[in-house]
Amino acid sequence: MNTADDANPPPDNAAAEPRPRQAKLIDRSSWHTPWVQLRYFSYHPCIYPSLIGAVSPGIQAGQWVAVYDREGQFFGQGLFHPKARVPLRMFHHHPEKRDEDWFQILIDRAIDLRLHQLRLPEKTDAFRVIHSDGDGLSGLVVDRLGEILSIEVHSLGIFQRLAAWLPHLHNRLQTRLAIVDVDPTVARIEGIRGAERLSDKVKTVRIREHGIRYEVNLVEGHKTGFFCDQRDNRLRLSQWVKDLRVLDLCCYTGGFSLAAKILGGAADVTGVDLDEKAIAQAKRNANINQARIHWIHVDAFSFARQMQKNHECWDAVVLDPPKLMLSRDEAALGLRKYEDLNQLAMSLVKPGGLLVTCSCSGLLSPDDFEKVAIRAAHRQLRRLQFLDRTGAGPDHPVMSNCPESRYLKVLWTRVF
Repeated sequence: MNTADDANPPPDNAAAEPRPRQAKLIDRSSWHTPWVQLRYFSYHPCIYPSLIGAVSPGIQAGQWVAVYDREGQFFGQGLFHPKARVPLRMFHHHPEKRDEDWFQILIDRAIDLRLHQLRLPEKTDAFRVIHSDGDGLSGLVVDRLGEILSIEVHSLGIFQRLAAWLPHLHNRLQTRLAIVDVDPTVARIEGIRGAERLSDKVKTVRIREHGIRYEVNLVEGHKTGFFCDQRDNRLRLSQWVKDLRVLDLCCYTGGFSLAAKILGGAADVTGVDLDEKAIAQAKRNANINQARIHWIHVDAFSFARQMQKNHECWDAVVLDPPKLMLSRDEAALGLRKYEDLNQLAMSLVKPGGLLVTCSCSGLLSPDDFEKVAIRAAHRQLRRLQFLDRTGAGPDHPVMSNCPESRYLKVLWTRVF
């Protein structure tokens, strides 16, 4: 459930095109205040410190600002915070000036996509409503989980306006409660306080997806509580596994396992995860659906090595680990972890069996992830037959000016 904020965005000069330096001084007296001037031309929604030139005196954190390019031409509008990791978040690139009603247009545009174009409520009551940069609303993530809105905020400017937006969100989505989460590090850097005042006192909610029921823990769950991004992939797995023996490595709360058993008619399903609370939740989800699944609380690396020694193999293996590449500084370590874990998972697949391997690391490109999988197979003197490449569902859209928010990568392969 990553966003561009999670994915360690590109270096400060990414997507930036320097324009020729002007010899004359620019008269800023007619500029709309408060304003920010850019050093470089960039359509990326996240503007980092090295791209920012001058700012108007007295500018306040979280203000809606006019943005001008280095030549003094009006460039667009955004929210500014001088002390933030992302000081300027752009929401409008256009010569026509907008007031803050523009946010309402962006919110409605995002909701209309889910309700009317994708018609998601016909399939599920759990889906991504606002996908940060993918919906032009940088710093805001909203999931609808039943009657609850699960919200992540990465920007002070967004947080300052959220209370005013909540009634409209509830009205459009037919929800009534909200949980607002701000990562402690983000809260400290951005100066966000009082998130708990926007949250209702609710811990769990029950949702449905393709006829399967899940209980979501809104307090202890990862991210917004449920990985809506894998919805289409869970359904697809169910179409492959009838009467097969299935292993779900890093199963979290059991999404792939339940889809394989209940929708797919798998003969036997085993779910493995190191997170004790996630496994406990997976067991509850299986009980809700009266599904018999073997749940094992253990580290995926340790489990796979032990199964190698036991000469155990499965007809289909799903590998969906948490983000293993956490920063550019640790990229090499992350690659090794992905390669080692994929090699272990492949060793547990019967010849000709299915391997569905996933990565949610935004720093790992689709091409590089495929290379990782190939190296892992070849180290075992095995070969992969690639069947498809998928990712997050369409409720996790990607904007052309922020392609790195395409974080989820799923490879569908047969192992020989």
